[in-house]
Amino acid sequence: MIDARNFGALRELFREWPPADVAEVILDLPEDEQVIIFRVLPAALAADVFEYIGVEEQQKLLRAMAHEQVVAILNEMSPDDRTALLEELPSAAARQLIRLLTPEERHVATALLGYPEDSVGRLMTPDFIQVKEDWTVQHVLDYVRQFGRDSETLNFVYVVDERGKLIDDVRMREFLLRPLTTKVSEIRDQTFAALNVTDSRQDALNVFRKYDRAALPVVDSNGVLVGIVTSDDMLDVAEEEATEDIQKLGGMEALDEPYTTIPLLRMVKKRATWLIILFLGEMLTATAMQGYNSEIERAAILAMFLPLIISSGGNSGSQATTLVIRAMALGELRLRDWFRVVRKELLSGASLGLILGTIGFFRISLWQYLHIFDYGQYHWLVALTVGAALVGVVLWGTISGAMLPFLLRRCGLDPAASSAPFVATLVDVTGLVIYFNVALFILRGTLL
Repeated sequence: MIDARNFGALRELFREWPPADVAEVILDLPEDEQVIIFRVLPAALAADVFEYIGVEEQQKLLRAMAHEQVVAILNEMSPDDRTALLEELPSAAARQLIRLLTPEERHVATALLGYPEDSVGRLMTPDFIQVKEDWTVQHVLDYVRQFGRDSETLNFVYVVDERGKLIDDVRMREFLLRPLTTKVSEIRDQTFAALNVTDSRQDALNVFRKYDRAALPVVDSNGVLVGIVTSDDMLDVAEEEATEDIQKLGGMEALDEPYTTIPLLRMVKKRATWLIILFLGEMLTATAMQGYNSEIERAAILAMFLPLIISSGGNSGSQATTLVIRAMALGELRLRDWFRVVRKELLSGASLGLILGTIGFFRISLWQYLHIFDYGQYHWLVALTVGAALVGVVLWGTISGAMLPFLLRRCGLDPAASSAPFVATLVDVTGLVIYFNVALFILRGTLL
């Protein structure tokens, strides 16, 4: 259709499609054809489709579009999606686009961008339905028919007083099921949850999760209703938070932008910082081994099991820190719960250590019995050393991995920074100390 310049048929084709599907098709086309499609789409549909495109693609399209197209799309976009685009742009480019908005939309855009970064104020939209408690159901429904077309959602109607202060929210189904003469004051139950405009996105996500709502009102410091946040925005926040935590657990800084678009030097910088820290930490392992050099020379057999001991402690610590960090992110654990976690991880670490220690003990004994490898005349003491060291190292790794997130949270840092590689590095060094001290205790007078 594009090649045939059959733009009328193209417009009719996409008019029947959901905006998300149109966006998916557009992203598979060359940039010049993307611009053509946006040109033929109705302004409202073009804005809806534009909202389903990633920020990087949005910026490319804005640079390729004609001035009139950019103006039409920006003025038709939802305020929250437009804010997400503007806050990713350089300040000069954002100011230039804001000047293209109508006075009303410009006022909305500057107001939303005026709130702190990563706050609820940047996520909310001012498009909602608010009513007074002395209105009747008939009045409310008439008002919704007249002004509800531009509302972000009609699932809830918000009740405010004369000063605009939020006093309740009511589901639309209540108005549809009540007699037309019923007053709003007879329907509302005076119980509602609301976000503050300065709340963090993580706090907002926890409130959504707690109350299981499709939308929540946002109030200012005086309790005045200024906007609403919907679940689709929270899904984006949840994805961003999960991505950031996963990247930090991998032992690096959060990229804060897509992997496919981040410049190479910036990615290397974010990855190199933690790698250097972890490398310097691992150097302590060599230092620790130097302290037991004479023991290794006298019982070289002990060196065979160093990878086994170190990896077991690091793996158990990584498991524990991952579980605790995720529980903190979901609000299941708070600082005051640290002792409860210690008790649970003590039992878990001891149990896991006994399991691995038993396997290690019988593995050495079996290899000696089957003559697969000769561990010497004190083979059973070597097996006991490895088994006991595994219990101690796994127990220590589990406790360390579980407590590090609490320590970081107590210091006001992100618990995700106690990444699995960081815990593994810590346990590597301490695991060597545990292993060789257990060996000195058990093998003294025999191999040592």
